[in-house]
Amino acid sequence: MNYFSLNNREHTSNFENAVVRGLAPDKGLYFPQKIQKLPKYFFSNIQSMDKTEIAFEAIKNYVGDEISDSALKDIIADTLDFDFPVVDVEKNVGSLELFHGPTLAFKDVGARFMAGSLGYFIKKGKLGNITVLVATSGDTGGAVANGFLGVEGIDVVILYPKGKVSEIQEKQLTTLGQNIVALEVDGAFDQCQDMVKRAFLDDEIQQKRQLTSANSINVARWLPQMFYYFLAYKQLANNDRKLAFSVPSGNFGNICAGLLAREMGLPIDHFIASNNANNVVTRYLTNGNYQPKASVQTISNAMDVGNPSNFVRVLELFQNEFGNLKEHLSSYSFDDLATKMTIKEVFDKTGYVMDPHGAIGYLGLQEFLKQNKDYYGIFLETAHPVKFLDTVEEAIGQKVAIPDSIEGIIHKEKKSHQISDYDELKSYLLS
Repeated sequence: MNYFSLNNREHTSNFENAVVRGLAPDKGLYFPQKIQKLPKYFFSNIQSMDKTEIAFEAIKNYVGDEISDSALKDIIADTLDFDFPVVDVEKNVGSLELFHGPTLAFKDVGARFMAGSLGYFIKKGKLGNITVLVATSGDTGGAVANGFLGVEGIDVVILYPKGKVSEIQEKQLTTLGQNIVALEVDGAFDQCQDMVKRAFLDDEIQQKRQLTSANSINVARWLPQMFYYFLAYKQLANNDRKLAFSVPSGNFGNICAGLLAREMGLPIDHFIASNNANNVVTRYLTNGNYQPKASVQTISNAMDVGNPSNFVRVLELFQNEFGNLKEHLSSYSFDDLATKMTIKEVFDKTGYVMDPHGAIGYLGLQEFLKQNKDYYGIFLETAHPVKFLDTVEEAIGQKVAIPDSIEGIIHKEKKSHQISDYDELKSYLLS
């Protein structure tokens, strides 16, 4: 499989180079040259297949022969070594729980798949040391830190916005040590992301370090997110209603992977991009004017993105045709007050505890179902409620049980380096 840069279709790359580089030399995101439909028998037999078999069939065409089938299956088996249940919440509404991995967030899948792929290429090609440089608005940092911890030949540098991630999220990315370094940035996530992109284009840094990105701009982080939707469909295959998935959306990698799965033949009828106050896509689908803006801080902080990187991939999937996009994608946005009220109301009514991101997904789904009553709707619960302990406990009026994996880090000492601008990042990377 070859990939092209969305900034220049003449620039192409194989899978390995796209994973190792992260971004194309022209700063464009890589996109597959061909999206191949899966055969009908795959969907007919999906309920008899295990997780590894399903995921292997879904992603093998994007990897090609660059990773052997046996090694790819091993990487996938390690990536998916936990559950992805669809839980009934109320009539015709289910929650796809993506928080049963090691850092209790959906980003465990992409981080583990990328770590396995990059580790394979390092051993195969003797690439030398690689620095994974990543910006996080919340859960990416912890997932990447855990996924790459102790991987030979890889150093990880994580940028995160000071005071804008939850305490548990911060502990997950600042307490591991070994090959993991956290840089606490005096600014918003968009600044962290811009600094990372700038570093990739800095020749002086490139001469010192071989950089790659573990944000969802990297194809090895983006593509495996399609696994969620195939695994959910396996559980819903006997459902006789149309299917709609509501995805809490920040950088739009997750929903873009779902839309890619749909393009490959997965029978999902509609997607909802559920936004918080950072609603650039909601506004775009309303007025046709795509206008990024500075991000604002919310209680659903992993979605605090004012210029979502992966939306350019969404547009490519729909050939940049606005009408085609609107037919298959809806978007709604909600503020913090609505988010808190929904956490409380759903808990009081059903006993189900949502985190702020899942609550945004639930709200978006409810808006869609008001006008589309013939659907079964699934919202993605992307993080365990414990990761937003203060917000959730205040909303539901009672304590949330803390999993053992969190108990193990909550009292550890945070270790981070504070920086305020690109020059300080560059100085660190050159040191």
